[in-house]
Amino acid sequence: MEECRMIIRFYLILIIIIFSHNTSFAKDIPIIVIAPSKTNQSYSSVGTSVTTLNNKEIQEAGEFFLADVLNDSLPGMNYFRSGGYGTTTGIQLRGLPKRYSTVYIDGVKMSDPSSSDNSFYFSNIMTSSIDKVEILRGSNSSVYGSGAIGGVINIFTKKGKLKETNINVNGGSNGTDNLDISIGDNYENHSYYIGINRFNTNGISAMNDEKDTNDDDSYESDSLIANYSYVFSKNNIFKGSLRYSDSFLNYDEVTQGRTDANNSTNDDEISYILSFTTKKDKSNHTFSYNYTGIERATKNFSNVSKNYYGYRESLNYLGEYNFNLDSKIVYGLENEFDRAKFQKDWPTVYIESDEAIYSQFLDLQFRPSKNLYSTLGLRRDDHTTAGAYNTGRITLAYKLDDNSKIRSSFGTGLRYPTLYDYFYGTVVTNKEELAPEKSKSFDIGFETNLDKINTNLIMSLYKIEYEDALEGWQSNSWTIKNTTAEIESKGVEIEALFRKLENFNISLYYNYTDTYDGADCDDPDVGSGSCIDEAMVRVPRHSSNINFNFNTKDIYKNSLSLKYNGEVRDYGNANNSFKDVILDEYFLVNYSFKYKLLNNGIFYLVVNN
Repeated sequence: MEECRMIIRFYLILIIIIFSHNTSFAKDIPIIVIAPSKTNQSYSSVGTSVTTLNNKEIQEAGEFFLADVLNDSLPGMNYFRSGGYGTTTGIQLRGLPKRYSTVYIDGVKMSDPSSSDNSFYFSNIMTSSIDKVEILRGSNSSVYGSGAIGGVINIFTKKGKLKETNINVNGGSNGTDNLDISIGDNYENHSYYIGINRFNTNGISAMNDEKDTNDDDSYESDSLIANYSYVFSKNNIFKGSLRYSDSFLNYDEVTQGRTDANNSTNDDEISYILSFTTKKDKSNHTFSYNYTGIERATKNFSNVSKNYYGYRESLNYLGEYNFNLDSKIVYGLENEFDRAKFQKDWPTVYIESDEAIYSQFLDLQFRPSKNLYSTLGLRRDDHTTAGAYNTGRITLAYKLDDNSKIRSSFGTGLRYPTLYDYFYGTVVTNKEELAPEKSKSFDIGFETNLDKINTNLIMSLYKIEYEDALEGWQSNSWTIKNTTAEIESKGVEIEALFRKLENFNISLYYNYTDTYDGADCDDPDVGSGSCIDEAMVRVPRHSSNINFNFNTKDIYKNSLSLKYNGEVRDYGNANNSFKDVILDEYFLVNYSFKYKLLNNGIFYLVVNN
């Protein structure tokens, strides 16, 4: 706590004493991002580390699934998938487990209240209806609440454009076929978009041997994205968004000697948001209701079924008041209600549970001097069981010139215990004792555009520490507990884009991630020798990606991707008495080719390994 106060005092002294005059920044380049504050903000004034992917970049990647695009395009991110398409797919920001990253689709918080860690898997997110993605790195619970310790991923789906119809048909190896159809329009006061996608594949086997009992991991998915808006007047707008996904996966059994013919999971996901925005003079007010429902039916190797049901409802208010071109305050009220129903391992009875979080936040954005932009944020979350906690943030962005800026941010984060933590244990005796996980995050970065060689360069240094991790199990009781171990992640992120030639560009991403997982390696309940590396699981210390793109007269497009991942620590399984293992480093080469057919068609070839 004292360290937090010292850092805040430092920032305040820097702002108030050193910079004291005020000017307008109306001439800034209007690159707009939403993730840092939940409202429109000029990228040049943002002091946090944020990366955006637009629709053109997403579609030119030539991938079916959004996670594969993010895997090739972002710094500070680690991606893992347990097998072929549809298998468990997670994204980790800045070396932290996936449960410390919050995901939103069109403003709806995406996670499964019935899962063990309340995290979100990217297995069923297709690219066909995605318009934009913004990734905010670092602890940002002051804006996004519980779970935003490592960062936030904001996904925006397509909205209606004037009389558009698109049909895409794809085929590939391993019996893979994909069909997506979309229509949209924007006329008078209405706009709408509807996108339908169907994906099938025979898949591959995730097992690394050739036993007769191994079979391919087949996967199929049907999904729907729908958006609608109605403009009552220039100051009053209604919006609605819907996402639905139905998927089925047959997957391999991990334990040797078992047939995997029966292992499967069938997921139904639905989410929607209804919002009304009214504007008056210098203020905007948005009232919204959103809902998420996820139902999973699973079968194991012995054909035993288990079902999980998770639901979330949220009533929110978001306000914005613009004092002038340079200063505004963003504030809001959020009321989140979770409920879940899941089966225990033993005895196999259903448990039903619920919880609520009531939140208030404000975020002040202002400009102390001509080249300095700053943000001060504060949030209070009140959990029905764990109680009330405060989080905050402070950011600075200093423009050295029209092409360069230095930015820095400090933020605190928290993550409340899940319903699984509270209710799953065989003997739940410590429910009131569980505390939320808490974090501190600091980063500093430099961004510049080198005009002479037409190159963008971004470098960031960061450190995240968190405590009270909910990763320990009390001996002989099988109930969760907060650990006292040290857990941290620190590293370097470098990204560069070279586009000296009109039809040729090179992009480079490099991550150095140094993590320490004290929750595993310092836990006295962990067997001797089972923790063979200090790092977080599935997080390489070194990873990099280089993309070469060459276009010819807007007809031919070629892309070559070279990807390197260093060795990583991972958990073992029943085949090795659950002792840790080290997975080898690997190097991948991927290629894609596109050819424009007449005015409305595209032929493309993608080779991935």
